[in-house]
Amino acid sequence: MVEQPAEPSGGSPERKRRSMSIVQAVIVVLLVWLFAAYLVVPMGWKTYARHHPALDASPRITETGDHHPGDPLNVALIGTAAQLDAIMKAALWNPAAALGLKSDLKIAADTVLSRPDVEAPVSSLFLFGRREDAAFEQPVGDNPRHRHHARFWKLDQPSKDGRPIWIGSAVYDEHVGLSRTTGQITHVTAPDVDAERDYLFQCLEKSGDLASHDVITGFHTKLEGRNGGGDPWRTDGALYLGVIADHLQ
Repeated sequence: MVEQPAEPSGGSPERKRRSMSIVQAVIVVLLVWLFAAYLVVPMGWKTYARHHPALDASPRITETGDHHPGDPLNVALIGTAAQLDAIMKAALWNPAAALGLKSDLKIAADTVLSRPDVEAPVSSLFLFGRREDAAFEQPVGDNPRHRHHARFWKLDQPSKDGRPIWIGSAVYDEHVGLSRTTGQITHVTAPDVDAERDYLFQCLEKSGDLASHDVITGFHTKLEGRNGGGDPWRTDGALYLGVIADHLQ
């Protein structure tokens, strides 16, 4: 039997090339990660903060008329008042009627008779010392006992493109019950406010009129609490920010 010559201790040239290729690939991946994690991403967050400083200065929770904590803020949109109305309409959310004797009696009758009310009023909450600038709702089924609803307040400082920023609270009404703080008849809200935030932005995305959608993590440091009616709420702390398309009028 003829003995095969022993392979050099350093390995074949082909094996060396493969080893070098693996080392080079690892180095490239490591360099890309370092570049992204320590330069690109931090710069991006600094730029983002400069673009939306008004959100940093905004309160995190609304107030009731008697200065109890209200619902947490979890959504924001950039656009004119007309664009806000238009995209909510396109997303199949309706303007909520103003509070008053007529609207209060109507929602009471609709609740008892299980009739849909696409413009059922929402109670007033306050931010910056004033009640909401706009309120929208989307009925669920044929009874206003449960519905989606959102309130928005216009920030004093506009976005970088000069359009207003609207910060708001999206909350789901589970049913009608007694307030845990006053004993009055009121809507009882669902504790998972993130689910309503997510649902609102799903509706906005489906409209085709949302130019972009960003997530501001860590907006809330307090991740749970109770609103003015005593209903518990919890959140992951993120606020969703949407930019309404310029073409929408």
